[in-house]
Amino acid sequence: MVTVTAPSLTASQARPTAQATPREAFFAAGEAHAELLDPPDTTYRTLWEAMRHAAAGGKGARPQLVTRTYQALGGTDLEVAAHVGDAVELLHGAFVMHDDVIDHDTIRRGRLNVSGMFARRARAAGASPQAAATFGDAAGILAGDLAISGAITAVARTKAPPHVITALLDLFEEAIRTTAAGELEDVELSLGILEPTLEQVLKMEERKTAVYSFVLPLQAAATLVDSERATTVLPILDLLGRHLGLAFQLQDDVLGTFGDPAHTGKSNLTDLREGKHTPIIAHARTTGAWESIAPFHGAADLDEQGAAIARSALEACGSRAFVEALAFDHMAAARALARAACLPHDLVEWIGALPSRAARQSRAA
Repeated sequence: MVTVTAPSLTASQARPTAQATPREAFFAAGEAHAELLDPPDTTYRTLWEAMRHAAAGGKGARPQLVTRTYQALGGTDLEVAAHVGDAVELLHGAFVMHDDVIDHDTIRRGRLNVSGMFARRARAAGASPQAAATFGDAAGILAGDLAISGAITAVARTKAPPHVITALLDLFEEAIRTTAAGELEDVELSLGILEPTLEQVLKMEERKTAVYSFVLPLQAAATLVDSERATTVLPILDLLGRHLGLAFQLQDDVLGTFGDPAHTGKSNLTDLREGKHTPIIAHARTTGAWESIAPFHGAADLDEQGAAIARSALEACGSRAFVEALAFDHMAAARALARAACLPHDLVEWIGALPSRAARQSRAA
C-alpha cells in the first residue's frame, strides 16, 4: 500500500503577509503551492508565473474607479478600498484570460498571453501546432478559473463588517453571472446564423463588459462606504456604470477594427476574422455597403490586405463615425448621472477621460 501524505503549510505559506495586495498574495500563494506539491510541479509553477506576467501593466482603471468613488462618497479607509479594487482587477484578469481562449488570441498588451506562452512552450518541446494550441487553451482556461477563485477569496477576506462582505460577494456573483451570459451571447452571435440588431449587440456588450468593469467597481465602492447616502445612489451608479461601460466598449470596438496593434497591444484582425457582431458591423448591415463588406466578415483566412478593404468600406459608409458618436452620447449620459449622484467634479472629469483615451488611440491609428 502506498501512503499518500499532503504537504503541510506553514503559517506564512498558508496566509500571505498583511502588506501584500490581494493580487500579490494570490500569485505568491499559487507559486508556493506548486513548490509544495510532491514532487514540485514545474509546469504548474510556470502557469502561475505566466499569470503574473500577463497581469503586469494595464492602466488599473477599475481599482482606481473603486477608490476614487469610495472617497467621493465619504469613505476614509483607503486600504480597504484598494483591497476590493484589487479583487475587481483579479476578476478582470480572469475574464480576459477566458476571452482570449474563446477568441483564439495569443497576444495581449503587445506580448504573449497565458495561452500564447504555453502554446509556444509546447511547440518548443516538439508538440504539433494543434496539440500546442490545445495545451495553450487549457492553460488559459485554468488560469482564468484560478483568478476567479482568487477574486472571490480576496473579497471574503476584506476587513469590513460581515454584512458588507456579504453584500460585496452578492455584487461579484451578479457580475460573474451577467458577464457569463454576455460572453455566451457574444459567441452565439458569431455563429453566422443570426443577424442581430444594434440594440441586441449593445445589450450583449453591456452584459459582457459594462457590468463587471464599471457597475461592479462603482457599486462596490458605495457598498464599502456603508452609509445611507451611498445606499441611495446605488441605482444611479448602476445606470452610470452601464453608460460608461458602453462608451468604453464602443471605443474598444473601434480599436478592434481600426486601431494600430503597436499602440493597442491587440490584433485589429480578430473581430473581422472571427465574424464578431460589433456595433460597427450591426450598423454596416443597414447600409448599402454591406454587400462589399460581408465577404471579409468572418473570413478565417482574412489578411491585412483584405482587412484594409473592409475598413475603408466601413469608414465610407459611416459605420465608424456612427459608433464613435454613439460612444460620445453614452459618455454624456454617464456624466449627467455622475452629477445626479453628486459625485465631485474632478471624479466626473476623470471618469469622462477613460473612454477618451481609447478614442485618441483610435484616431491616431
